Parts: sequence; structure tokens; C-alpha cells
Amino acid sequence: MGTDAHAIRLLILDDSQNHAERLVSILRNAGHATRAHRVTSREDLQESLQQTWDLCLSCPETSYITAQEACQLISQAHDIPFIMLAEQVDTDARLLAMRSGMQDTVPAAAESLLTLVVKRELTNLSARRQRRIAEQALRETEKRCQLLLDSSVDAIAYVLDGMHIYANRAYSQLFGYDDADDLAAEPMVGLIATRDQETFKDFLRHYASRGDQSELRCTARDSEGKEFPIMLSFSPANYDGEPCTQVVIRAETASAEFEEKLKAMASHDLVTGLFNRSWFQEQLDGISEQAVHNSQPSTLAYLSIDNFNSLQSEIGIGGADLILADLAQILRQFFPEGTLLARFSDDACSVLIEGKEPDAVTAALGNLLRQIEGHLFEANGRTIQITTSIGVACISETHPEPTLAIERAHRLAEQVSQAGGNAIKVFNPLEELEQLANRGNLIALIRHTLKTDGFSLQFQPIISLRGDSSEHYETILRLFNSQGEQIPDAEFQAAALESGLAIDIDRWLITRAVTRLAEHRSSKGADTRLLVSLSSASLQDPEIVQWISALLKEHRLSADVLIFQFNDAEANSYLKHAKVLVEALHSIHARIALSHFGGALNPYAILRHLPVDYVKIDDAFSQDLSTPEAVEQLREMVATLHNQGKLTIVSNVSSATMMPTLWQAGINYIQGDYLQPPADSMDFNFSGE
Repeated sequence: MGTDAHAIRLLILDDSQNHAERLVSILRNAGHATRAHRVTSREDLQESLQQTWDLCLSCPETSYITAQEACQLISQAHDIPFIMLAEQVDTDARLLAMRSGMQDTVPAAAESLLTLVVKRELTNLSARRQRRIAEQALRETEKRCQLLLDSSVDAIAYVLDGMHIYANRAYSQLFGYDDADDLAAEPMVGLIATRDQETFKDFLRHYASRGDQSELRCTARDSEGKEFPIMLSFSPANYDGEPCTQVVIRAETASAEFEEKLKAMASHDLVTGLFNRSWFQEQLDGISEQAVHNSQPSTLAYLSIDNFNSLQSEIGIGGADLILADLAQILRQFFPEGTLLARFSDDACSVLIEGKEPDAVTAALGNLLRQIEGHLFEANGRTIQITTSIGVACISETHPEPTLAIERAHRLAEQVSQAGGNAIKVFNPLEELEQLANRGNLIALIRHTLKTDGFSLQFQPIISLRGDSSEHYETILRLFNSQGEQIPDAEFQAAALESGLAIDIDRWLITRAVTRLAEHRSSKGADTRLLVSLSSASLQDPEIVQWISALLKEHRLSADVLIFQFNDAEANSYLKHAKVLVEALHSIHARIALSHFGGALNPYAILRHLPVDYVKIDDAFSQDLSTPEAVEQLREMVATLHNQGKLTIVSNVSSATMMPTLWQAGINYIQGDYLQPPADSMDFNFSGE
């Protein structure tokens, strides 16, 4: 299952085995894999401390040690969060516990509070461990950096209050000094030509107030009075633990202007003229520093075009580029000059609004949404209207990580887009905590359902439009909560992947599907095949094909009765694994289907690597066939797939009006609730009689 690597290593100080088992059960139900040890004596505790532990839960007193004594013993040489569980907890008891070195004390009956406190302390412990690792890595890095500085061919110095505190050999030689110590008492302005000294001083004053990376061209003067043009690059730095300024100097050449153009090209997206993703992300590091040191928050907005893949398919890549260029112009006109704007991905732009929290800019972003929706774009002679989805996150003193802010904003934009688009969603820490708690409950439900065989297995017929007499069904897994409500597929599948349970679920599905299929073929005598979806976890499981082969032999079935289906996006993400798995499945004569086909920029590229038998076309190409262009696009896709020897499937057929168009387009198979919703049994009448 792969959960041991993330299991909580738990020490329990309690004379009662039942109490210890209850604590383990509470944590496991909250979604934590747990490896626990109940301490039985003082010697056992001392011996146990030779190992690494993540958490200690203790009653106030055991037969061999009090909680205070145990906490003092542990804290002498170990960083293990210590939580005491008491029958009654008041302010005085909690204060006494914390003064004795414990992280907290919790009422023994308060299970929900305990899980929250445990989560908090594990998060803090992880942060402390990461900090210690980072501090060690920093010390090693500083040593290597010093060696690099000393031997660098670039002229580099560190300056504090205008005075040199370090200069490398290249810097000293550039100004004609044999020894860097000769510069120690030399103000930097003394190395600048007299006519440029006022400009240099003015630049330094403004640079100190901005604190960002800046460059200045001026004329330098060496120890003999010889003048020469240089470019100075300034950036904030630390040297020997002191905040200072790093100065990198290079002598100017005739190609300086050309280098400036190259630099501009390297930092900008050629289609939109906005900054590119890598440059944008570099700037966020400075914004993070300001958030931490100056308590200055900034807002990051991730703006994605709704249904961009369909739009690009309609008007082509060139047409989509024209839309993106026009969108970039709208952004430049909408935001104040100096706002950091970037093209972040094929279909998305990012915006950094400095000095403002999300609440202060949400109304303005709403106006931007409406402006984009009302704008008439022109591409290849056509008038196009688009909508966008915006995710918003804050970079602040309490949430300074730029990468995390980008991930949050991106995730929120995707959620908005999947819900219909043309809206804004702002990151809410409390909502995320609630989602994490819900995710823990969902993981516990999945574990319980696996343990009790509580999943529901349903079957939906896949019907041939080309006279294939074989019976095909897709197997569909359903998860229900204790109130009988169905958990959305995407929600429980994401939780299963996160918790390492996806492979167990896939194997449960395959086992039940094969068992039901063997019974059905035996009793009905039908030539029935099942399509079974596998998660990305199974794509990476090297043992699954051997396991499937053994299962089929046990039920006296050949592998060609199963069609294993992979999601196109996941197959692209794990292409090497998918290629190996497809070849292995084909070697036992199983068949392969690729679902959600057509969403990638070059959808046919994956078929060169994965010799699939069936292709299930993405709904975007079949749900709206009201225009000749959409019908022709579907027909061309089907023809291309047929030329490559692939059988095509369209799912989610919702009405009879779709049928003639799908038949004329050459589709091989169809499925959907119009034909028959998923059912508990395989009883569809394929003969039509």
C-alpha cells in the first residue's frame, strides 16, 4: 500500500492496552497511518528512545513514570512532540503542562480536538526537521559559495553602507589592486569616475529603498586613475550573517545593447509580449522576502481561458495566439503600469499585485472578468468571445512560499473552470483546513469500505454502431457514505491516490469484475467483455500484470475478455510507465483503451508510443454537434484514428438526436445514460429484440 513511509511513529505512555488501541484507532480514522509502541517500563522508554519517533501521547501518570518525568527525559536529547491526555483540562493544568515542556494537554474524550492538535504538532515537527536539514545544507552551500566567489572570473564584491566588506580576486585585479585587503577601507564610490559619482550615489540611495535587483552603467576608475566603462549589477545579499549588497561588475563592450536585447527576449513571451513563466517565478522570490521582512502582502492571480483546448481546435494554434495577444493587451490596459504580468502556460496568464491583499482587489478582478467576457476578439476572420476563470492567493508573512501560492491559485482556477468558468475563487485557509479534515474522513471511509467490501460495482453497456455482436460493458465503481450519498468519483479517486490506496482499489475492482464476468459468461453463455479503468498508481505498478494474469487463470478466463482503460492526461504524465504496462498487457492478449482523447496540444503523439486498441473521444468533441464545423472536426478525428487502426468510442450519449451524426462520423461504439444508465447487473439486450 505504500503507507509505511508516511506512517506516524507513535509512543504511547499508558498502562491500558485498550486505551492505546483506541488512540491508534482515532489517528487511523483521521487518515494517519500509524506505527505505535506502548511503553511498559522506564527501561523500555529509555531503550525505545534509541529509535526515531514522531509523537508521544501520555496519560498523566503510569505505574512506572509520570508524564512530567517522561517529558523531561525525552526532551533532554530528542525532538518528540509530547501531548498529555487527561480526564479534566483547565487553564492551570494546561499552563503547567506547557511549562514542563509538553506541547499541549487535551481532554481524553475530545477525539476531534486531539486529531487537530496532533496534525498541528506533526506539521510543526516536520517544519523543524526541514529547517535543521536546510540549515545544514545552508552551511555546506555557504562554504561552496565562498570557494566559488574566491575563484570566480566575474568581479564580485559585498558592500555594506558603501564600504567593501569582501572583494574577490577578479574584482581587485579589475581595479588594479594586488590584494583584496587593500580595498577593505576603500569606499566603493572612490572606484567611480568623478563625473559619475553623484549619479552613483543617487542610484544607491534609491536602490536601498527599493531593495530589488538593479543595474547601472557608469565609468569606473582604477588605482592608477585609468577610466573604463562598466555595468554594475546590485542585488540584496548576506555575508557572514550580515545583510548587505552584492555587486557584480563587468566591463562594457560594444555588444552591450545586443546583450540587453537578448536579456529582454529571454524574459518575455514572444506571443503576448508579457513576461514569461520562468522570469515571473524568479521575481516572486523577492516578493516573498518583502512579505517576510517588511510584512508587505501581495496578491497573485492565475487567469486561465475557459475551454481553451476546444477553442484552439476550432481556430487553430495561430488563431489561439491572436486571442492570447489581444488578452495580454487587455491586461496591460487594465492594470496599473508596473504590475507584473506574465504568460504562465499555454492557456493562462499570471498577475502579481504588490502591496495589496486579495480582499482589496477582488472587485477589480470581477470587473476584469466582465470586460473579457464582453470583448469581441478577432481570429482568422471570425469573431470570438471567451470567458476566463481566476484563482487568487496571497503571498504574505504567514504564507510566504511563492510556489505554494501559484499552486493554490492554479488549483482554484481549475475548480472554477470545471464548475462552468467565468468566476473568481480566492484561497481561504479555513476552507482548506476544513477540506483537509474532510479528506481525512474520506480516506478513513475508503479504508473502511475496502476492509468491508463495501464498494458498489455497476455496469454500463457499450453498444456497437457497426454490427459487432460482442457484448461490452464498462465497469464503474461507486463509493457511498454512511448516509447512502454517493461520493463524487473525482473526489474519492484523488483521496485514494493521495493516501496510497488507489492500487488496492484498482485490484478490488479488477477482482470483483473478473469474478462477476466469469459468473455471467458461464450462466448466460454470452461473449461478454468488460472495460476496466485503472488509476495512475496502477500505471506505475510493476507487479500488476503478473497479478492480473494469475487472477484470470484462477477464473479460467482469457485476457482478451478485459479492456484496460487509461486516462489520456495520466498516460502522458507517466508515459514511460504506461508504455511498459501496455506492452505487458498486450503480451497476455488483454486490450487497451485510452479515454478523454483529444485534449492535448498534439493528441496523436501519444499513439506513437502506446499501441492502444480503443480510443474514447473526449466529450468536448461530441457533446455539441450543432454546427457543420464541429461535425467535420469529429469526422476528421475519427478518420485519422481509423487510419491508425483504432476503434473509437463516444460516451455520455444523452439523446437520440446525436445517434445519426455519430454513425455518419464513423464512430464504432457508443455508451451513455440515454441508452442505459449504469446498472447493478449485465442485463442489456444487445440484440435489440
